[in-house]
Amino acid sequence: MAIFVTESQVAELLDMPTAIRAVEEIVRLHGEGKAVNQPRQRVRRQGVILHWMAATVPEWGMTGFKVYTPRSVLFFLYGAEGELLMVAEAAKLGQIRTGAASGVATKFMARPNSKVVGIIGTGFQAETQLSAICQVRPIEKIFAYSRTPERREKFAEKMTEQLGVPVIPVASAEEAVKDADIVVTVTTSKTPVLLGAWLKPGMHINAVGSNSLVRRELDSEAVRRCHRIVVDDRRQAQIECGDLLSAVERGDLAWDRLIELGEIVTGKVKGRERNDEITLFESQGIALWDLAVGKVIYERAVGKGLGQSLPF
Repeated sequence: MAIFVTESQVAELLDMPTAIRAVEEIVRLHGEGKAVNQPRQRVRRQGVILHWMAATVPEWGMTGFKVYTPRSVLFFLYGAEGELLMVAEAAKLGQIRTGAASGVATKFMARPNSKVVGIIGTGFQAETQLSAICQVRPIEKIFAYSRTPERREKFAEKMTEQLGVPVIPVASAEEAVKDADIVVTVTTSKTPVLLGAWLKPGMHINAVGSNSLVRRELDSEAVRRCHRIVVDDRRQAQIECGDLLSAVERGDLAWDRLIELGEIVTGKVKGRERNDEITLFESQGIALWDLAVGKVIYERAVGKGLGQSLPF
């Protein structure tokens, strides 16, 4: 019988180190051609947008999809015979898996001795971005910028305590990134928040917020200066990555230059050739990541006897 798992139970069952391992595993399967990702689709009605995305891993005998609006996020997991296994509230699931994916990208693309992070954006997704990066690199200092002073100060205080690493609120985006080895942009901005003039050799960038045609986090020069541009899924990037679509339209980038993260995790392509390269991971957020952590949540819920039985 299928089970229903709540947000609080998801938080109890899914930790960041496990999420990073799970996402890395499914990214590797994707790179080997053993996992199928269905790009996000959107249905609009009078200001309400319904988002839907699905994925499957045949050798797992599992298929899953996530459906969400601004007020409801649910993940559905199905077994080998098409039977429903689990329905889970999935806001926390999505937050953790998005951070975990940046952790995987950072593990394979950032310089091993990267110690300083600069983050632009201090909202819901920002916390797990930093948590994941601190799992894979010896981070010693973090600079955080938000347009609202009160928000960035509260965020810095909370994350300093949570990570055991100094998180310093700063007054501008440039100040956040100028001394960083790893840069994170995690906003909903429609205009660039990271300028190419600020980048320095050796940086790695995780750009998390540009998953819509109307959103841009990097300006034209920032994209041009990146030696290696990696995406989670080429088809999905071509549909919705505002940062890259803008660059393609201007003739600054060709789609065949893009590398999928799975190609790096499998070793087909190196995440970084030289220490002075500027590398970019454009994270749209794909259904495979939901399936990876959804599998973990289901197996742990069953093992611990958690989740409410559903009458179907």
